[in-house]
Amino acid sequence: MSIRMRNYTHPDDYWAIDRFLIEHYQPGNADGNWIEPAWEYMHFHSLLDSASLGKIAIWEESGKIVAVAHYEWRLGEAFFQFHPAWRHLRQELLEYAEANLFGVSQKDGREYLCAYVNDNDPEFTALVMSRGYEKYPEEARPVYGFEIPNPFPPVGLPEGFRLTSLAEACDWAKVNRVLYRGFDNEGEPPDGEAELEERRKMFDTPNGRRDLKIVAAAPDGSFVAFCGMFYEPTHRYAYVEPVATDPNYRRLGLGKAAVLEGIRRCADLGATTAFVGSDLPFYLAIGFKVIYTSDCWVKFLD
Repeated sequence: MSIRMRNYTHPDDYWAIDRFLIEHYQPGNADGNWIEPAWEYMHFHSLLDSASLGKIAIWEESGKIVAVAHYEWRLGEAFFQFHPAWRHLRQELLEYAEANLFGVSQKDGREYLCAYVNDNDPEFTALVMSRGYEKYPEEARPVYGFEIPNPFPPVGLPEGFRLTSLAEACDWAKVNRVLYRGFDNEGEPPDGEAELEERRKMFDTPNGRRDLKIVAAAPDGSFVAFCGMFYEPTHRYAYVEPVATDPNYRRLGLGKAAVLEGIRRCADLGATTAFVGSDLPFYLAIGFKVIYTSDCWVKFLD
């Protein structure tokens, strides 16, 4: 068997890797690969460095993908996806990432790489340690899972507020505002046509559904909490991304209600599990549990 490494070509390889992640998903995300909606969300996010997509690398055996090394939004970070039988390629993928996916520190101009390695992969952890990487716990990315109850309990809201979706009430200016403020930016957001188009692109993705983009609306009609939800029908799971609540409306249970409503709608479609990548205790309070943590291991390369 011969392994061939090649670079990513968009858009054909977007779909090839998309299929790879679906085909090799293991129940409960036990393998630690990205789930398909995370790959989709990455490609349509406004922060993506699309000019560097060609640096993503694909390993193939007889024309079938067996491994991928890629960044998420910018160079300087590396993530690794494996066919279960090809994890012995870890070192080759890491060496490729060091040579091609490195970032340059804005502080001192040094080249560095943050390699994300799951804590349930001791061999990969031992490899990065042997190559001089240092763990940065503050940059770790836990992955949480939620077993969806059946029947699903009612979702409550404070009086005067209501839950709806972008299928029923789509206003990109309102979406833009709640996300801008919900991620703790001060003041009012830029709201030109370009900014609103970026928001639309983030959520009108190939597999995106407006009826799964949930908003909590205040009595005056403004959007004050938002939950983006994806549904993957092959393996019947939901994926939460992103969630935000306007600071003026926090501690009212609105973010929780939006998340639970999104999960409930996915359950109606057949979902049995929901996932989110986050370190926020908020999700643990809802009932999510840690599956594994993707640790950030950093090495300065010069």
